[in-house]
Amino acid sequence: MANDLTAQITEEKKGRARRMRALMVKEFLQIVRDPSSILITVFLPLLLIFLYGSGVSLDLDHLRVGLVLEDTAPDAQSFTKALTDSRYFDVTITRDRRELGDALTRGDIRGMFIVPSYFTQYRNRPDQIAPIQVIADGSETNTANFVKNYAQGVFANWQAQEAISAGLRPNVPLINTQSRFWYNEQLESRFFLLSGSLAIIMTLIGSLLTALVVAREWERGTMEALMSTTVSIGELVMAKVIPYFALGMISMTICVIISVVCYDLPLRGSFLVLGLVSALFLFCALGLGLMISTITKNQVFAYQITLITAFLPAYILSGFLFEIYSMPQWIQWLTYIIPAKYFVQSLQSLFLVGNVWSLILYDMVPIVAIGLVFFLITAAKTAKRLD
Repeated sequence: MANDLTAQITEEKKGRARRMRALMVKEFLQIVRDPSSILITVFLPLLLIFLYGSGVSLDLDHLRVGLVLEDTAPDAQSFTKALTDSRYFDVTITRDRRELGDALTRGDIRGMFIVPSYFTQYRNRPDQIAPIQVIADGSETNTANFVKNYAQGVFANWQAQEAISAGLRPNVPLINTQSRFWYNEQLESRFFLLSGSLAIIMTLIGSLLTALVVAREWERGTMEALMSTTVSIGELVMAKVIPYFALGMISMTICVIISVVCYDLPLRGSFLVLGLVSALFLFCALGLGLMISTITKNQVFAYQITLITAFLPAYILSGFLFEIYSMPQWIQWLTYIIPAKYFVQSLQSLFLVGNVWSLILYDMVPIVAIGLVFFLITAAKTAKRLD
């Protein structure tokens, strides 16, 4: 009797292995034959890496500004040279402020500096402050603040140089402040964007790919055919996850190699730890895609829901582009259920800081917990009945 039971269990295991192997082969063949799968897993990540590595930058090094030079005295000319020598500005010089007003309205320049005709008159009076007007385009608040702050910095440096040239002690504090930036010494926004963009790419690959593929099977009726077989819910879910998990990890590896080799993105952490965190997040993203497709059973609806629940939260609420602590309090609480938030933090730590386990472990636990919730909901909704 015991031998018969053992043989039966062994036969069941073999049957389960054969079913899993057949289902995974089917999925891999479907991936190869489906152009959209290759598009999402290969061309879309490469396009995003290229855009964030070459086309998108938060560094404002060459702001287009105008200079109205109503005073042509040596002091005004000296200030003009200090402004044009700055790497932060591309300066257009004119004598008529109306020309620059039209250019500011059109968006050709982001601000303008006005050196009035009485500039030198005030400069020669020690009890007065020489006025320079700064007008910035307030329709882009960040750029306007950069124009104002950069202008103040250039003006302060120019005043110090003028005082030194005149043999005077510049009016500066007795404390000399030396600034140093950790982790991203050159303040390259490309490093920040590339490391964060990998989270957006993995979100798209994991959630969008599985959501569309499984929803397509429901539309075509092939899912009903699988339901009529002896395949269990667990086997069906695993057979769907494993091929796309492998595809996602290959895509992640390609993106990391391109970021490091072509864009000099530093990888200060371990590649193995990066692979582990990426695998856990991909597991979570695949669970979200499966859950969406199982609930919607429609490609168009699944695509729309994926954009709303996966891509937009990952793009806006993950800290990838926008600082979370600057958001309203209730939005900050909402970010705790966004898996991409934890992945972005882990990626930026691994690439720019190193293997900071206190941060990485803190991020890994919520990713796994949220992913398990997605898979449990998927298993509960994938019932072997056609209603």
